[in-house]
This record gives sequence, structure tokens and C-alpha cells, in this order.
Amino acid sequence: MKNVLIVSGHPNLKTSIANQVILDETAKAFPNAEIRKLDELFHNGTFDIAAEQAAVLKADVLVFQFPFSWFSLPGVMKIWLDEVFEHGFAHGSTAKLGGKKIIFSTTTGAPTELYQKDGFFKHTMEEFAAQFEITAQLCNLDYQGLIYTNGIGYTSRENEEKINAQKAEAKKHAQRLVVLIESLSQA
Repeated sequence: MKNVLIVSGHPNLKTSIANQVILDETAKAFPNAEIRKLDELFHNGTFDIAAEQAAVLKADVLVFQFPFSWFSLPGVMKIWLDEVFEHGFAHGSTAKLGGKKIIFSTTTGAPTELYQKDGFFKHTMEEFAAQFEITAQLCNLDYQGLIYTNGIGYTSRENEEKINAQKAEAKKHAQRLVVLIESLSQA
């Protein structure tokens, strides 16, 4: 089994249903995977860059797990990316990440029909994913695509039926992620 690093970019994972289920299910499938929960690692406006870079260097497969926020990464994950994937480490003539595989895994609150050419956002999820693919390319990472689930909306914690539906969708998402990671780990 290759070394798998999952970077959780949810800004407050304790309030999450779907992202927490995805992480839990993935951790069950890969008990040796390292999961870095950015909401717990972000202290006084920064990260321990040396620790974060060491975790990235150990990994063969990187997974960025996050809720899609303003059509991109959540703020805490963007800060992490800016600080950890600095020039000389992640890109440039002395870059150290070449050849690692990367998966972007996200959930959206808005339903699928809004992420269509004729939908409200006028773009598909695959079009929004171009930024992730270009980031991978800049860092000489092997981009493995975007796994996403739309319609993971905010659910009242009192509505058990909606919570269970959201958990079921998150488990389906996790299964797709697990299958992809397994295929990369065997390659």
C-alpha cells in the first residue's frame, strides 16, 4: 500500500456531516492513511510549515477533501496551499513533489442542475476543476481528477431523515474515492 495523505480543508469539521462521513469511511478503508485536519492544525493564523511539508513529502497519493467554497477551496485550505506549496518546495527548479498523485474530492451545497452550462452558475464542475488541474500541473503532480457530490446542503440537526440522506450520499462519495485510491495504490 502506498502512503496516502488526506488533507481535510473543512473550516470547522465538527459541524460537518458529509465531509466527516467521507473522512471516516476513507479512514476505515485505509487505516494507515494520514489525515491532516486543517481546522485543528491552524493556530494563531498559521500552520507548522515544516510538519505539513514533511507529511506531503511522505505521501505517494494526496487527497484534498473539502466543501466547495466560493467555487474553490475553503479559506483555511487556500492559506495552507499558499504556505505549504511554496516556490522551491512544490514548484520551481527545486520542487520536490514531482510524480505524486493528487485527487481533489469535494462536496457542494448547491444541486447538480445549478452546475450546468444552462444552470445558474453557467459552468460544470469539470470546468471549475480546471484550477485544480493547473495547480497539479504547476507542481508536477499526477492529477487524478475531481470526485464530487452536489446537493450536500445545510441540514438542520433536528431533521433525522435529511441527516441520514446526507450521510448516505457521503458514503457513496467515499466509496468512489476509496475505489480510486485503491486503484492508485496498486499501480
